Amino acid sequence: MKFVDKNIREVLKTDEFDLYYQNLDERTRNKYDYAIHIIKTIKVVSEKFVKKIQDTEFYEVRISVGTNEHRTMLITADNPNFMEATTIVLLNSFLKKDNKQYKREVEKARLIIKRLEEQI
Repeated sequence: MKFVDKNIREVLKTDEFDLYYQNLDERTRNKYDYAIHIIKTIKVVSEKFVKKIQDTEFYEVRISVGTNEHRTMLITADNPNFMEATTIVLLNSFLKKDNKQYKREVEKARLIIKRLEEQI
């Protein structure tokens, strides 16, 4: 897939995201590529693609393929407001099964952030 729009956001990816992405089928990877392209090139992104996770500092990338709902936790690196951020980090990804799952995934995302901060 080739995109030529001007980037307004930099998207950084963790090893956890890369591993999840590599194990996806081509159709789902293409949907992820499209969503990441939207994130990189459009200032005001629809909640169809990115949504704030209530009562947390995180947002989620939302990918729907058939009945499967893939989610990727992300955090903004330079502004708490996603729309104003110029750098975001894709953290951990999962196949959504129920809303209870979010608590575990938020904890995983916090552990990833802690690890990244220790590496700096």
